[in-house]
Amino acid sequence: MRQTQPNNPLHGVKLADMLHYLHDEYGWDGLANYISINCFKSNPSIKSSLKFLRKTDWARTKVEQLYLKTIQK
Repeated sequence: MRQTQPNNPLHGVKLADMLHYLHDEYGWDGLANYISINCFKSNPSIKSSLKFLRKTDWARTKVEQLYLKTIQK
C-alpha cells in the first residue's frame, strides 16, 4: 500500500534528479561554493557525487536543503 506525504516536498524526488537540477542551475563551481565538499571540488562528476552523497548523510542533507531553497525561488 502506498502512502502519500503531502508535507514532504522531497517525496518522490530522486537524489540524482536533485543533483542534475543543481548542477544545471549552479555548475560544479557554484555547488562547491554553496556546499564545501570534495566531490564538488576535485574532479567532480554526477556518478562520483551520487556515490559519496548516498554514503554520507550530512552531505546529502545539505544538498537537499540547497535544492529546496533553489526550487522555492
